[in-house]
Amino acid sequence: MRGKQTVRGMFQSMAVICAAAGVIYLFVPHDDTADPIKPVDYRVELVTAQRAAPYPILAPEGLAKGWTPTSVAYDREEGDAWHLGFLTPDRQYVAVEQSTAAPEKYIADVTHEARDTGRTEQVAGRTWQRWEGPKYDALVLRDKGVTTVVTGTATREQLAQMVSALRPAKKA
Repeated sequence: MRGKQTVRGMFQSMAVICAAAGVIYLFVPHDDTADPIKPVDYRVELVTAQRAAPYPILAPEGLAKGWTPTSVAYDREEGDAWHLGFLTPDRQYVAVEQSTAAPEKYIADVTHEARDTGRTEQVAGRTWQRWEGPKYDALVLRDKGVTTVVTGTATREQLAQMVSALRPAKKA
């Protein structure tokens, strides 16, 4: 008899907990249409990286409406690595990656194992290497001790849009 009371009590307790959770859900305001992606303000990190890096830090200027900055980082210990991530208007990912680290390993890391296609593309007056991979594609530029990679799930045209918008950060 005692075992039946324990099981019955457990079910009663669960019913009370579920009812309380339902009431809380109904009466606590929430917005199911809110965008879960929160834009980041990367200005402070940009100035910090620009002061610390031994190369010109690049950031986009004049991107079309709808490009959302989502992540930013500068890591002096890991080859002065600069990272700036964006979502395109159609929710594809694009990242600007720069570093003084060994190019082959660095490019493979930030592109998630993309490979050089042997093709190039002229963008913004420069010749960029085309890399393609199972997860990310990329445009790669090796220049005077720094490797710049524009990579992500975005289309080739969107990667080129980002490259075209890149400018050296202005000295603070």
